[in-house]
Amino acid sequence: MVSSLRLPALTSLFSPSFTRCSTVSLRRRIHLLPPLAAGFSAQSAASSPPETEDRVDNKKSSRVQDGAKTDRVITSRSQDFNAWYLDVIANAELADYGPVRGTMVIRPYGYAIWEAIQDYLNVKFKETGHSNMYFPQFIPYSFIEKEASHVEGFSPELALVTIGGGKELEEKLVVRPTSETIVNHMFTQWIHSYRDLPLMINQWANVTRWEMRTKPFVRTLEFLWQEGHTAHTTPEEAEKEALQMIDVYTKFAYEQTAIPVIAGRKSKVETFAGADKTYTIEAMMGDRKALQAGTSHNLGQNFSRAFGTQFTDENGQRQHVWQTSWAISTRFVGGIIMTHGDDAGLMLPPKIAPIQVVIVPIWKKVDEKTGVLNAASSVAAILKTAGLKVKLDDADQRTPGWKFNFWEMKGVPLRIEIGPRDVSSGSVVISRRDVPGKQGKIFGISMEPSVLEAYVKDRLDEIQSSLLQKAISFRDSNIVDVSSYEELKEVISLGKWARGPWSASDADELRVKEETGATIRCFPFEQSQGTKTCLMTGNPAKEVAIFAKSY
Repeated sequence: MVSSLRLPALTSLFSPSFTRCSTVSLRRRIHLLPPLAAGFSAQSAASSPPETEDRVDNKKSSRVQDGAKTDRVITSRSQDFNAWYLDVIANAELADYGPVRGTMVIRPYGYAIWEAIQDYLNVKFKETGHSNMYFPQFIPYSFIEKEASHVEGFSPELALVTIGGGKELEEKLVVRPTSETIVNHMFTQWIHSYRDLPLMINQWANVTRWEMRTKPFVRTLEFLWQEGHTAHTTPEEAEKEALQMIDVYTKFAYEQTAIPVIAGRKSKVETFAGADKTYTIEAMMGDRKALQAGTSHNLGQNFSRAFGTQFTDENGQRQHVWQTSWAISTRFVGGIIMTHGDDAGLMLPPKIAPIQVVIVPIWKKVDEKTGVLNAASSVAAILKTAGLKVKLDDADQRTPGWKFNFWEMKGVPLRIEIGPRDVSSGSVVISRRDVPGKQGKIFGISMEPSVLEAYVKDRLDEIQSSLLQKAISFRDSNIVDVSSYEELKEVISLGKWARGPWSASDADELRVKEETGATIRCFPFEQSQGTKTCLMTGNPAKEVAIFAKSY
């Protein structure tokens, strides 16, 4: 049973004479929009702001009613993970549904997270020799048909344009599901000699795939991504490139988003349509499902042979190029939410957070306001000068308690509180988003610039490290080594990941999927030594595979 706590109108609780004591006692529970079966918001979350009440110690969810107002709730993760996820997206103002089924509108705060991802990866792509460019989103259908496995793999997801300018088109056009085909068409025109290679490009673009079952950020009809494409003279160069880029993704996941992905090779069944090999980073979400967070494909010569993409080598012989492609999408934003979020809302690693520090000024009397705001502005200037992303919330329309809950829900890593007594003592109060309650609150931190800057930067580093270690512990405690198919089925039925030796057939792999709902997520790069016996057939096995249910 979900318990609820009825309160009088919140305006009577949050009068202008609002002290830190009352703030602390009332701030701990967030109340947000109700989960919706058909969508994750009935209206803009900004029109229904969060409210506060005393914490209700309930493992499910807490509700509040204000007169005739509709109940507002953020669902507990343990009660309904999917409803919790949609609540967080709506109320943290990350995204909303578009008017076309399966599409989403990425709101400024959600897009700022995507921009942080872009900023980091753009630097890494250029450091590794890639240049940004852009290809058209309309692709002739005949291009898709040229690579047999490619068209077979993508056909159910294609969006087609058959009419343009009021007339039926001579050839239908595909709205970009991925760009290997059009890239090869252009590469064929640009590559003539070995001197033109390697050719290494990246584009930031939108992609359309007609998904039947959608989930904001994780699986939508249209999404944003980057896709890299390279052409090389030898298979060794292509393989090196594919591995290099999955390593870039792995480091990004660990160092920037605090998500401890497992990097490895996809099985033949799970390999990208048109690739020889697919490398992946697999992340464990808070509900223990796997999320394919990024992929890098060694395409071999499959597309170059289909499109005739050739070069003249140093001996004057015509050769087909060897290629790769690799991508990360806005799906990663969903991964961040589902890895780190809690019942209070979003929890963002500092390196990826649009706002790293929020400053909330607190005053009781009118004559205290100017001094508090001046001190808060000074603190904001100090931290901005130090290169930190800072928000000073000096709005008069909301109480400090409301602000505490709001910015906690939006996942801001650190909150600085400044009241009249802090101004007098030249200090501030700092609260950590990842450590709830009094344990995460430190009093008396000096406003002296060098002291404050050092303290805040150290705490942000601690939060980044703490989130990663917590995610690693959660992941490792939910991966179970198995040696038989019966053990695998038992582990999967418990919602965990199963890891065991595998050398069975594609048919056996499909049987596992049919009977358990789990797939081979990857053959991890990190493999244990010693002899291995396939958990399905009893035959010798060279590698262990990880099985899990996934998004």
